[in-house]
Parts: sequence; C-alpha cells; structure tokens
Amino acid sequence: MDCIGKSKDVQAQLDSVESELELVELQIAELLQKQAELTAQKNALLLQLEDACDAAQPSSSSSSLSSSSSKSSGASPGMNKQELKRYDGADFPWSEEVKQHLKDSFHLSKFRPLQLRAINLSLSGRDLFLVMPTGRGKSLCYQLPAVCSKGFTLVITPLVSLMEDQIMYLKSIEVSAAMLNASSSKEHAKTVMAGMTDPKSPFKLVYVTPEKIAKSKLLMSRLEKSYNANLLSHIAVDEVHCCSQWGHDFRPDYKLLGILKRQFPKVPLIGLTATATSSVLQDCEKILCVQQPITITASFNRTNLYYEVCVKDSNNDASISDIASLIKSRYKDQSGIVYVFSQKDAESVSSELQSRDILAYPYHANMDPNDKSRVHRKWTSNKIQVVVATVAFGMGIDKPDVRFVIHHTISKSIENYYQESGRAGRDDRPADCIVYFGFADIFRISTMVVMENVGQQKLLQMVDYCQNVDRCRRSLMAVHFDEVWDDEGCNQMCDTCRHAKDFSTVDITQHARQVMQILEVAVSMDEKLTPLKLVEAWMGKGPAKRRKMIQTTSMSRPQAEAVVVKLLLLGYLKEDFSFTPYTTYFYLKLGRKAPLLKSPTHTVSMKMRTTGTGSATVKAKEGKRSGQSAGDTPTSKKVKTGVV
Repeated sequence: MDCIGKSKDVQAQLDSVESELELVELQIAELLQKQAELTAQKNALLLQLEDACDAAQPSSSSSSLSSSSSKSSGASPGMNKQELKRYDGADFPWSEEVKQHLKDSFHLSKFRPLQLRAINLSLSGRDLFLVMPTGRGKSLCYQLPAVCSKGFTLVITPLVSLMEDQIMYLKSIEVSAAMLNASSSKEHAKTVMAGMTDPKSPFKLVYVTPEKIAKSKLLMSRLEKSYNANLLSHIAVDEVHCCSQWGHDFRPDYKLLGILKRQFPKVPLIGLTATATSSVLQDCEKILCVQQPITITASFNRTNLYYEVCVKDSNNDASISDIASLIKSRYKDQSGIVYVFSQKDAESVSSELQSRDILAYPYHANMDPNDKSRVHRKWTSNKIQVVVATVAFGMGIDKPDVRFVIHHTISKSIENYYQESGRAGRDDRPADCIVYFGFADIFRISTMVVMENVGQQKLLQMVDYCQNVDRCRRSLMAVHFDEVWDDEGCNQMCDTCRHAKDFSTVDITQHARQVMQILEVAVSMDEKLTPLKLVEAWMGKGPAKRRKMIQTTSMSRPQAEAVVVKLLLLGYLKEDFSFTPYTTYFYLKLGRKAPLLKSPTHTVSMKMRTTGTGSATVKAKEGKRSGQSAGDTPTSKKVKTGVV
C-alpha cells in the first residue's frame, strides 16, 4: 500500500512538473515569436535607412527591387538601382512614339510614378513583375507597349468582368482589342483566331482567361503561328498573384501558364498585381517559368482613401437599414459597390436596398452572362448607383468615380480587402472604404476557407484588422506588403488615427478563465460548442445542468463576442471543424495557450473603444462615421464599453 501511495505522489509531482514545463514552453514560444517580429521590423528599418542614405537613388523614389528577383532576363547578369533609373528616361528609340500614343490614344498628359519605367523595360524586351496599388494605372503598362508594337499583346485575366471593363475602355479610346472566354460565340472566336495570325489585323490586345490557355489546343496552335510570324509582341498576366497557392486568390489554371514562356521564350512577359508579397512573387516566378524578372514595387498607400470599420448589427434587417441610411445620407447620387459573402446575399441585399429606394442591382458568377454585362455597363454609365456583388465583380474594375466601397461582410483576407476596397477613388478624389464587422460572419467565412493552405491564418489577420482599435489601419495593411509604415503618413484617413485616444486597455483574464471553464464543462459532458452557443452559455442560456457548473457574465453580448474573438486571435481558443455530407460546422475548443490561464500570475488584456466612433469593437449599433469624402462629422453617442 505504501508503494502504491508513494507511486501516486510521484505521479502527481510528475504531472505537476510536466504541466509547468508545458507552460514554460508556451512562454518561450511567445517570446520567440516576439523576437522574430522585432527582428523583421529591425531588418526592414535597416533597409529603409540604407535606401535613405543611398546617394545613387533619391529618397523620394517609390521603387524597390526584390533581392531575389532584381536581375533582368537579358544578357547582363543583374541590374542595380542606377541602371534601373535609366528606364525612367525618354531617350529610347520608341520614346517619341510612346509619348505620342500617351497623348493621342490614351488622352493622358503625363505618366504616373513608375509607369514609364515599366513601359520602357517591357519595350526593351525585359520580363518584369509590377506591384502597384489598385487604381494606379497598371493596365497602361501593357496597353501602351501593345499599341507601340507590331502584332498583338496576349493578356491573361481571371475574370470576365475585368475583360469587359478593359474592352469597354479601349473601345471608348478607339484602341482595337478582342476577348475570348467561355461565353464567346463560335463566329466571334473564329474571327479573333484568324486575326491573331494576320499581319493586317487591327487587334492590338487579345484578352483571354487562364482556362482558355489551359483547355484550348486551337488557341495554343494560333499563338504558336503568331509567335513564328513575330506577331505575338508581349504577354501580360494580370492579377499574377493568382498563380501562387500562397496568394489570396489562387486559381488552379494559372499554374499552367508556364507553358507560355516555355513555348514563346523570346516574348517579354509582364506580371501585374496590387497585392503580392515577395514570397508570392518568388512562387509566381517559378510557376510562370520566368528567369530572374525585374520586380518594380510601388508603395501600397493610396492617400485619398478613408478606411473605417463598423459594427454589424446581428439583426439582418437592422444592418441593411444601417447601410441604406449611410448610402442615402452620405452618398446621395454617388456611385459605389456593396460587397457581400454569397450569391444569395447579393440577391437579397440588392432587393432590400431597392425596397429602400436605392437603385441597386446584384452581380455574381451564377447570373446569365448577358445580365452581368448589362449590370456592369449600366453601373459604369451611372444608370445604376450601387452594384451589390460577390468577388466575381472584382479585379481590374476601372470606374474612376466610385465614392464608396462597403463590405456587408468582411473579406477573407487583408489582401482581398485591399484589392476590393481599392475600387474606390480611382480618380484620386476622396472616397470611403467601410467594412461591417459581424461576429457570425467570421465563422461563415471560416468554413469556406477551411480547405485553403493558409485560409484560416489570413482570415484571422482580417479579423484582427477589424477588431483593432489603436493601430493605424494602413499600418496593419503595410505588414502584409513588406512595407515599413509611419502612422503620420495616414493623415487621419482612417478611423483609428482620427479617434486615436478613444480606447482603454481592459484586463480580461477572469473572463478568459470563465470561457475556458465553459469549454471544459462541455468536454466533460461530451458536447461541442459553436461560437454562438459558447456566448449564449456564458450569458446564462442553455441547459440548467451546465449553468450550475459555470460562471456566467454580466457583459453585454457585443462585449462577450469581442472577448471570445480576442481569445481566438491570441490562441487561447482554436477552431474545431466537423464535416458532414452537406455542410461544415465550426466549433470552438481550447487553444494551445489555454494552459497559461491556470497560472495565477498570467494575465490577458485587450483594447476596447470607450466612445462610439464607428469602429468595430464592443460598442452599440450607432456611432460616429467619419468619411472624409462627405466632409461630415455627425455627433456620436457615448457608449460604455468597460468590461463588467
């Protein structure tokens, strides 16, 4: 008996030591993560300092070269900043023609930053990647070289709406272009294919989807004949980040585009994107079979856009009314987009807005192609005020006077949000980018991205962007684009900078322990809790047996939801998916950092708004909105947000 008792004592001590070791390992992991973040920040700052001190390159330049892909594809083994700067000049054999077409064909008086550099590099036969913000004129960087070259430029684009937008624009300036996609008639396809091998063909640009390249042997044979006849002048891969499975909008058929450089090695390729990180571009380089392309990167920042996050009312009718009143009061007779989660949402939200006297129409992938084109054209010509769209209405939309982009549901990543919101203010006038942040939406989207490699990670970054109350919105975006950000550059063009002191730091340790207790009780009862059920249990709802075993909270529902979201972001909670033949369920369980809460010295805190300023935190429905474009500053309600 003594032996058994002694063994139990030793086992108890062993369990205690192992538990303590687990806590120490978690603390070490936290410190290592912090060290990695600080090291990355330090390296970025050192690079910034080096650039500022580089006498050969003015500090005002907005171009940067990726160290892994800064070499050209020509005979020279590399290209330094001074050599690259030469391509900003107008002393090339084609310079006069470029200048003439800029004025006569495109009706522009001057280039935007980095456009001339990209055009000169392309016309000199270099392969390059161009990373430039939405609305900064990426399209001109392949359209103008196309007009100045013999033959035609092949343009690969992921969306029909993008093609239509480009074709409409080129038609309006009398630049001949054609497109081939799944909805093209046989007669039209035959005409375009014939034109590709005709030296007298008027086509300067031919737009195709990546699926067409992957599946049409006839198209590839025509391209081969065009290449042999020196009529295929350039290849442009728009939204090039779609090549990479690490990109935010991976398309499988983009992975097959490497055939173009393998079959047509002498044709210069330009890959264009607004959102690719250096790691994504490295992946694209391999997929497209491009040898050491030059990478030109412009700053992600667009100074005319005002970024704001608003709490989404859990009542659907109330949230629609909120959006409708915003459009009618702040954006009367102004053009905009409302992005939604699903095709069903596009239909229902547009119908609800119409019932509130807003001229809104849906746009999604399942619509008849003619209906989609009609909506697109009417919106472009201002006969429709609002397009209520899924992401099918997306990349490359080039309407200049979009005054607002409202997200009825959060995007699945910061990169997606940056791209979608970037449809606003392309005329460089002030415009608003507003996202409605709802608790339930997080988990709807989570079940959609569960099969993606880094889908959950990217979604949680977007959630962190929305729940943030103290950091500049632009600084959170800058992290994703490998850019060091100075908050002063925002110029109060986001809600957190405009209301910089309207938050307090709240200790949520006890709340975290209560949530942990609820989940432990659920496990003991062989139950799984959805986020909704977890919050309800914490607020005293659910089976009486469970209520007796847990501590409930007297916080408001928005506060309780905010705490649960914060615990998920910090790793005290984690996702638990369950698959059925019909759907995917999202449950919450204890995360890797949950054991830290058992330590009496461990604390958890979060920042919360102290006034209703429209930021998505733990405030009531109505708060101040601060869109710069309307110049209004309506009064706000003071909202108590202290955790009880």
